[in-house]
Amino acid sequence: MKLSTRDANAYFKRPDTSAAGCLIFGDDAMRVALKRQDLMAALLGDNAEEEMRLTRLTGAELRSDGALLLDAVKAVGFFPGPRAVLVDSATDGLAKTFATAFEEWAEGDAQIIATAGRLTAKSALRKVFEGNKRAYAAAIYDDPPGRAEIEDMLKEADIIAPDRDAISDLEALARSIGPGDFRQMVEKLGLYKRGDATPVSAADIEAVAPLTRDAELDDILHATAEAETGAIGPILLRLGQQGVAPVTLCISALLHFRALHAAASHPNGAAAGLQAMRPPVFGPRRDRMARQAGRWGRDALEAALSMLVETDLTLRSGGSAPQMAIMERTLIRLAMLPGRGGRR
Repeated sequence: MKLSTRDANAYFKRPDTSAAGCLIFGDDAMRVALKRQDLMAALLGDNAEEEMRLTRLTGAELRSDGALLLDAVKAVGFFPGPRAVLVDSATDGLAKTFATAFEEWAEGDAQIIATAGRLTAKSALRKVFEGNKRAYAAAIYDDPPGRAEIEDMLKEADIIAPDRDAISDLEALARSIGPGDFRQMVEKLGLYKRGDATPVSAADIEAVAPLTRDAELDDILHATAEAETGAIGPILLRLGQQGVAPVTLCISALLHFRALHAAASHPNGAAAGLQAMRPPVFGPRRDRMARQAGRWGRDALEAALSMLVETDLTLRSGGSAPQMAIMERTLIRLAMLPGRGGRR
């Protein structure tokens, strides 16, 4: 029986315990693995492996000995509760093996759960599962999780419903990172908010989102973009003591000012431009950078990018001038740039 995406998501949460099995397949191995994990947890509950209610096989093992599948399906467990046989990396070459197992399957036997990569509509393995009234087949596509699926993840992590801005940030983040990273981020968010009864905010997401930047590196970029020339020298000194290279600083500044330029150029405004980035910019940092983009304007930011590219070439040329001094001079000149109308 073929499951639509909506029906499949519902099935993974509340599987048919009387079914003979299910095939989960798709291009993205991580997405398939996560859906398989959801299904196995809902079907078998806790301690399935410890209680020997789950048997794991691989496609390679079945290709060597096809009888292993039926033996595992018919095996009698020592502990009460539902049982399953999980076959990872199944292929069309095993279609007859699965068909035989389904012919012999009887109520009370272990369910047959299989995972596979991309399978075409003509796939023999798909036909075995889709053509069996007691089995299911679910295609997992590369689409990012939608709002309903994200809200389900939040509930599982015991997270109070986020506010409107936060749910928009989560949807943007789900589109920009892998499904495994996103799920880990939601779990981390649940730990971060434990004991906090307030709704999730954009600032909370920024605190746990992957690819979080170094705080002190952010400080010097913000100081430059906000014309705080007096703060540049002391922060640079601390970064130098930490071993941060001038070239690294220059690259970080280029990335920051490119983001500001993209924000300043976005037709729907700077905040929309920052949220459209991959990965998107979140919470207070997004608001701060939106203000910076508005203060600078597109022309001044183009001049800033040109200056940073020249500095990067100078730093990589291997000249005799102290590189950190070159970088400090550039940052101070950048900080003064908007007040001079973008003139260098």
